Amino acid sequence: MGKEKTHINVVVIGHVDSGKSTTTGHLIFKCGGIDKRAIEKFEKEANEMGKGSFKYAWVLDKLKAERERGITIDIALWKFDTPKYNVTVIDAPGHRDFIKNMITGTSQADCAILIIASGPGEFEAGISKDGQTNEHALLAYTLGVKQMVVAINKMDTCDWSESRFNEIKGEVGKFIKKVGYNPESIAMVPISGWHGDNMMEKSTKMPWYQGFQVQRLVPGTKESVTKKGVTLLDAIDCIDPPSRPTEKPLRLPLQDVYKIGGIGTVPVGRVETGIIRPGMVVSFAPSGVSTEVKSVEMHHESLTEGLPGDNVGFNVKNVTVKDIRRGNVASDSKNDPARESASFTAQVIIMNHPGEIVAGYTPVLDCHTAHIACKFVELNDKLDRRTGKSVEINPKSVKSGDAAIVKLVPTKPMCVESFTEYPPLGRFAVRDMKQTVAVGVVKAVEKTDPKKPGAAGKAAAPAKKK
Repeated sequence: MGKEKTHINVVVIGHVDSGKSTTTGHLIFKCGGIDKRAIEKFEKEANEMGKGSFKYAWVLDKLKAERERGITIDIALWKFDTPKYNVTVIDAPGHRDFIKNMITGTSQADCAILIIASGPGEFEAGISKDGQTNEHALLAYTLGVKQMVVAINKMDTCDWSESRFNEIKGEVGKFIKKVGYNPESIAMVPISGWHGDNMMEKSTKMPWYQGFQVQRLVPGTKESVTKKGVTLLDAIDCIDPPSRPTEKPLRLPLQDVYKIGGIGTVPVGRVETGIIRPGMVVSFAPSGVSTEVKSVEMHHESLTEGLPGDNVGFNVKNVTVKDIRRGNVASDSKNDPARESASFTAQVIIMNHPGEIVAGYTPVLDCHTAHIACKFVELNDKLDRRTGKSVEINPKSVKSGDAAIVKLVPTKPMCVESFTEYPPLGRFAVRDMKQTVAVGVVKAVEKTDPKKPGAAGKAAAPAKKK
């Protein structure tokens, strides 16, 4: 078998019709978990419906439709392998809740693959003021996706032109630099997602293209290394391996709490940071209940420890289903335990709110697994989205396209953390009118005083009703 490859998560972004589905579908087709029979079936169906030219996108659309109808499809279908990594496509745009998923997502993406269409007029539309290219890239950067690969797609529609590639490469470099990325560290590869050029092997149609080289800092030093490659697969292989936050204190937002006959109360959720072990005394925020973990399991197998990224169930003593619920956060009572947030300051980017947002606005925030209304009590500062510099102190209102520093107060007990300390608990989507109207990252949290010092480790007391 050999050593298991490192897992990385990617998110595919770009303007509508840039070829995201076709390109992703092609990678999954060629290097992925879809078996040949399924591919043949998809191809046959696509041809019968006169959609032969869309066969790669068709695969993705079939998978998406199944996902959205609630059919749990084999997640292997969303994976592909490179020589170095097992890659999971966390989400592909076109999903109704793409933006919300990217924020509250089950996973933090390690890298964004930005697909740019090079066709005449297409590139310009994607990168224009109303295009999604800017919004997606800004979103990825704001949410802490620090690595990016750029695929300049549909090179077949501009005659495989070197000058067109260089023109787009220059423009994209300028724009991603404004967003916050360093263009020197980003591979830009000319491809055709439909024909397969430069996807896995060097294209014969672009003899002028000699490959890419990028500069990357060596973690923990000031030295940089040069990484080289030719294809999109090479570019993905050049991603720096992610460091998983095992060293941090435990944070485990609960997705559900089950009552299982003969066993008792079993909270379930994904370990975001730290490690959970049997015997540990965990406390739950915001309720303040503490209890001992009897056992930890994943996929019905008992574990000696649950690590970041693991979806685990754990059995707890003396706690009932009434004491804890979805949106609560489990932490180690002896190592920076999570606490209720009285208020928090956040940087928000307003994305598609039809009117103006003023102090007093109280939408629902989706932050990790919590879904709670929070009040915008103060608008402290309006910022320039691109530079982060202040343009107006204490603005009366903010509207779509604005970035602002705001103070929020939850209407019910809630636990959030600052984005720099615990990223998955520090990014949120603002939901109103059935859509994501803003996204934000938590800058600082004012926590409530723990009920009584030294209460941790006692048998669970019922949660106080608020």
